[in-house]
Amino acid sequence: MMADDDTVVVSDLPTAVEEPPDGEEGEEPDPGAGLTDAKRQVLEKCLHALNHAKNDSQTLAALLLITRLCPACQLDKPTLRRIFEAVGLNLPARLLVTAAKGSGDPALPPHELISLGTALLSALSTDPDMASKPQLLATIPLLLDILAREPKHQQTVDGNGDGISDEAVVADCYQVLTAICAQPRGSEHLLNRGAVPVLCQVLEKNQTLSQKMGLPLLVCLLSGKTKDKAWHKHSDVLLTLLVKLSKDFCQSTDQNRLRFCSQLVNVLPPGGVEVEKEILRDAVTRVWGALRPTVQAKLTPRQIGPVLVLSACLLDLCGWELAGPPKFCCLLVNRACVEVRMGLEEPPGTDLSRDLKDTLTGCYRIMEAAIEQACSTPLPSNQKAVSALTLQQSRQVLSVLEEAFSALVYHLQQVDPSRYGDPFLFATFRCLCSWLAEETSCLKEEVTSLLPMLIDYSRSHFLVEKSEAGLGEWMDKMSVEDSQTWTGKEAFRYLLPALCHLSAEEAPRKVLLTLDTPALLVRYLLHGFTTVKGKSGASSMRDPSMETACSVLLNFAVTEPERVGKDQCFRTLENHLSEALPVLVHKPNLLVLAANYCTLGLMIGRLKTTPTGLNESAPRHFLSTALRFLHSALDPALNPGPLKLSPTWEENWDEAAELWRLSLQALASCFRSQAWTAELAREEGWLSNTLGTLARCSALPDQHTQEALEEALCALAGQCRLAKQEIGDVMKGEEKGALGNMRNLKKIVEVK
Repeated sequence: MMADDDTVVVSDLPTAVEEPPDGEEGEEPDPGAGLTDAKRQVLEKCLHALNHAKNDSQTLAALLLITRLCPACQLDKPTLRRIFEAVGLNLPARLLVTAAKGSGDPALPPHELISLGTALLSALSTDPDMASKPQLLATIPLLLDILAREPKHQQTVDGNGDGISDEAVVADCYQVLTAICAQPRGSEHLLNRGAVPVLCQVLEKNQTLSQKMGLPLLVCLLSGKTKDKAWHKHSDVLLTLLVKLSKDFCQSTDQNRLRFCSQLVNVLPPGGVEVEKEILRDAVTRVWGALRPTVQAKLTPRQIGPVLVLSACLLDLCGWELAGPPKFCCLLVNRACVEVRMGLEEPPGTDLSRDLKDTLTGCYRIMEAAIEQACSTPLPSNQKAVSALTLQQSRQVLSVLEEAFSALVYHLQQVDPSRYGDPFLFATFRCLCSWLAEETSCLKEEVTSLLPMLIDYSRSHFLVEKSEAGLGEWMDKMSVEDSQTWTGKEAFRYLLPALCHLSAEEAPRKVLLTLDTPALLVRYLLHGFTTVKGKSGASSMRDPSMETACSVLLNFAVTEPERVGKDQCFRTLENHLSEALPVLVHKPNLLVLAANYCTLGLMIGRLKTTPTGLNESAPRHFLSTALRFLHSALDPALNPGPLKLSPTWEENWDEAAELWRLSLQALASCFRSQAWTAELAREEGWLSNTLGTLARCSALPDQHTQEALEEALCALAGQCRLAKQEIGDVMKGEEKGALGNMRNLKKIVEVK
């Protein structure tokens, strides 16, 4: 019967059930073979009673009869479904609520109500449709509370139900929570209802059942999109758990340690989460200490996989510093490269297993870490090395890396476009791009022949309209793209640094032109700018990939003037630069991008003799903006002494200086080829402002800056009679400052 407040009152429940007629003895079916006819008849009567129950007492009585009559393993899915539909989800939830309140009929004490309620929920949750019902989701806090009150030693419970001793109850709770976690939004439901701290608390007790079922559940929670949220919300308890697991990892046997690797991978924090660094470093150091002998051991390919994946994650987290001595670092890179060669150098058409793909993806990350570290420390003869390696060790690392990347090139050569959506292919592509971004001298011919595939792959993802769920899920799982989601533009973005090198060399540049790469680059800039222009100056975030795209286009503009004049995409680019530069100059955070846009526009503009192909106002507007932008680099302060850079430019001068000088060189070419540009430089005040600044300072920041300014002034004086006269008047005056050091300019304006 139901009492108030959804409390279940149970009375006169049967204590026994009538067995089927004796004549059916010996007709017991084999497990899974179904029920005998006699039992089927009794079952039908029980189901009828279940469907027509008028209160909870009658429902429970019918359920007890059914469970006594036949175990769940002997019931087929349609029968289970009928039972589920008859019972529903409200009853087991009410049983748990009643037990939690400690009220109800003494016929069933709280711990029995809990036992029955969790058993029902466990059975119901085996049906995926049931596992996503709101009524079942509402039981999450109740189930977590049961787990949280689980005593350290599972013994007899007290009569008040303060502790739950029955392992079956705990197993049922984990079954329900695990079934929920398997649903599309299950991890979010568990996270939002406090599952993480409860699971961490339970795992601290080190119960066998919790280790067996609780740890995999927590790993599931931390292995997808909810990982970042979980760590940001519960970083303290998760870090404490990580410390415990790192100690357990060290104390485990060799065989258990291999199994432990996969779980430990998911418990590691993602990048960007604020945690106690020293505690994290201690835990990672401890794990490396136990992992090194395992890496050095003789393992089968199946055994080495989880070890390499965990090693890769540790490198992602803390770099090479904690990994161990140089000899071990060399060994780790070597083992990863060997696995890559063995895994990828298979005949065309060979399907790689999922486990092998996971292993190779971990190997890729070790290789990427090795490349990054190897290229950060210069050595004699332009060699690069992993930190603290000798020159000989460095060469060995580079040699094995080259062999592994040769295998990557071979594998990508076999790829059919129908496989472009495979997340593993993206991992392979990304790893190769990380190598090409740094290494330009090895495998030149192989890489050049692979360019059609690399560009086609990048273009196919860039232009795709639909969401690519598989790649997005992989990005989340592998913690790629911090706090970002897959948009389809990532493939081309990873390739851009390599294109910057390749477009500077004639052979690969010719191939890139046949693949219409400039048009793809222009489209990438247009797409990126739509995000940039909508944000205020303070909130504008720098996007290095747009700057790299400009560098690639700049290589084409410098080396392929004929293509620039003919290709429609460069006219589209000119229009874009004219519209975008006035926007970018007001965003201080994007000064380097603005410098790229300015340089690119002037480099293209210098190739024209007249502003054909564009409305005349567009190039004039661009040049006017460019002149003001370039002059803004010079501090207008009247303080005597050497010229200083303006604060914003000074912050970015290491990256912007070369672009500023290239812009002035391109400006000089524009002055020589197009008379209107020289006139505009005077009309806009660029000449007078520049002369005034140079006359007030004693010297320029460096020789390269002086040479760039002098070249622009010389070109202007040579093209425009009025400009020549204006420059000469200032150089003849008493205050000529840094202008006095410009000898070539003196000759042109005929000043001694």
